[in-house]
Amino acid sequence: MPTYLVGSRASNLAKTQVREYLAPIRQRFPHVTFTHRVILEGGDRDRNSRTSEISAVSGGSAFSSEQEAALARGDVDIVIHSLKDLPTANPPGLMLLPPPGREDVRDALCGSTLAGLRKGARVGTGAARRIAQLKAVRPDLEVVPIRGNVPPRLKKIETMGLDAVVLAAAGLRRLGLDDAIGELLPLDLFPPSPGQGALGIQVREDDKPVQGILSTVGDYAVDAQVRAERALLAELHGGCSVPVGAYAETAPNGSLTLHAQVTSLDGTQRVSGSMTGRTDEPEKLGMALAGELIGHGAREILAGFGVYVGA
Repeated sequence: MPTYLVGSRASNLAKTQVREYLAPIRQRFPHVTFTHRVILEGGDRDRNSRTSEISAVSGGSAFSSEQEAALARGDVDIVIHSLKDLPTANPPGLMLLPPPGREDVRDALCGSTLAGLRKGARVGTGAARRIAQLKAVRPDLEVVPIRGNVPPRLKKIETMGLDAVVLAAAGLRRLGLDDAIGELLPLDLFPPSPGQGALGIQVREDDKPVQGILSTVGDYAVDAQVRAERALLAELHGGCSVPVGAYAETAPNGSLTLHAQVTSLDGTQRVSGSMTGRTDEPEKLGMALAGELIGHGAREILAGFGVYVGA
């Protein structure tokens, strides 16, 4: 009877995502055993430094590099990430499989509604994209940097005297914390991180038995969406420290529409665009929309973050 080791981060959300993903697979393959192993990331050990600083020290992502290294070594056979935390390029020998559907892609404001926030209200978030988008819509807000897992960040409303915090709706819903949502932020003003709401299912390229089992629960429409979003981010040379938001939608006729926005950190400059393409060419769509954004001013915004894209 085969046994496979499944790696993830240590948070309750990460453990919940593992259970969510494995539940239908265990039903389909009752003879296969899956054992969960927690892997600590730099961003989990260091709660004080900026994630960009942690990533620079590790030479990878603050929230995925240790798991990817364990997978490459053979310490685990599968890693289940939050896809938005993953760099756009896989390490050599690793690959992503189609995710099993997708949760709500939107950001959620917890503790208030946007209109209900007083002038000068203190809103907690540590993400450059969310800071930029908040400043674009409400320049009067004081954005307070916060980090940590979902429940501790919610508690910071009380412990730090915040008026609200911004979190991914997907994480809140997976943890059963829907009641904490004050408002789901509109996608036209707050496009999410590429891949938000989806799981990143990472395996070794040469592990065909694992791929055969896991491919049975993949959602190929969602796969096309996230591939387009991640291709756009890669073309813009963006990461978690750059305010790029993007989400894709699949139409009933099978076409794929990608929406994206690049925002300066102070919120004074925004470049947005949408483009429709073929579902079987998601990377082509992502690269094309990135080129359009670059041509309309995204290059100058990104240069402010030390990111330089070609002409």
